[in-house]
Amino acid sequence: MKILSIETSCDETAVCLLEATGDFDADFSYKVLGNALFSQAHLHAQYGGVFPNLAKREHAKNLVPLLEEALRQASALSASAAQSLQGVPLESLQASLAREPELLEKIIPFIESYQKPDIDAIAVTYGPGLEPALWVGINFAKALSYVWNVPLVPVNHMEGHVMMSMVQNGAMRGFEFPVLSLLISGGHTELILSREWMKYERIGETRDDAAGEAFDKVARLMELPYPGGPVISQLAAEARLQGVPLELKFTPPMLNSKDYDFSFSGLKTEVRKVVEAAQPLTDDKKKEIALAFENAVAHVLVHKTIKAVEEFDVHTVVVGGGVSANSFIRSELAAKLAQRDASASLLVPAPEFATDNALMIAIAGYFHALRKDFAQPEAISATGNLRLE
Repeated sequence: MKILSIETSCDETAVCLLEATGDFDADFSYKVLGNALFSQAHLHAQYGGVFPNLAKREHAKNLVPLLEEALRQASALSASAAQSLQGVPLESLQASLAREPELLEKIIPFIESYQKPDIDAIAVTYGPGLEPALWVGINFAKALSYVWNVPLVPVNHMEGHVMMSMVQNGAMRGFEFPVLSLLISGGHTELILSREWMKYERIGETRDDAAGEAFDKVARLMELPYPGGPVISQLAAEARLQGVPLELKFTPPMLNSKDYDFSFSGLKTEVRKVVEAAQPLTDDKKKEIALAFENAVAHVLVHKTIKAVEEFDVHTVVVGGGVSANSFIRSELAAKLAQRDASASLLVPAPEFATDNALMIAIAGYFHALRKDFAQPEAISATGNLRLE
């Protein structure tokens, strides 16, 4: 089965063409035929975070070129000798993209120039995320589905992160149920328990800021560039390597609460007070603050994950989302998990697939397509606060 996927939940515009076979077991295999992504991070840096209307405009500008690139990589971009819009009322296409005039302007010459590619379904992220950004991808997918007459699969972005961590090198990785997923990104920090395939139970979540959001806010407090997470992690790594004296310690938030919830707003306030008191910040002070902050975040994430592993007798831990690229959090979790159970599996994505991408949406879309989880175009709406359960 060939799946074309579209991801526009935040500030990455991505398109992927995937060919996959098998079900959720050792027989599953996949091949990436084409994969194209444009990151808007540098454009949002001036705002210190993602500016929704700018993200929406950039998605509209880049979706068609990225689709062309993905299909070109897959050798699936064939010039059309006939009118590809023949039999398709132009008014209907215009109506389906009424919210996206710039996208409509680009898609009509594309459809007229190229034949329908050999695809079986279109998977598109419908949440969670920034709703203006989500709508661009959804409307684009609806238009392609309408013109090419292929079914649509709506995909939960967070499920994509889970599945991205469970595959590697074209195959399913070894795992054992129950599976515990630690999802850490700019908008999410949550622990999800799965006792069977594609069934999810949220056992803990953030009550305010997500871990990635906290990294970015702390970076802004120290006047570091956006995105702040990688910069904070780099400074913390340099501090460890250089042996910067660590007299500063932050309190790991909600460490001893009886639940699996998280909170990072209080930690951010602690950092703000230290930053204000230490002006002007020296390079060494920035490294010390970054190190103490990352230590506190890692401590509570790892502590609560291991606590859940013990309570629910988990042997497979999945880590997904943009913050899963943090090497210190990965190493700390791996070490603590190995101490508890040397046979336990820790599944993390390759760093290049930790952040948002269309491959994860294609993989999730494939498994839903196998189960005929198709949706009528008019039934798909952007759902910014969509939950995984």
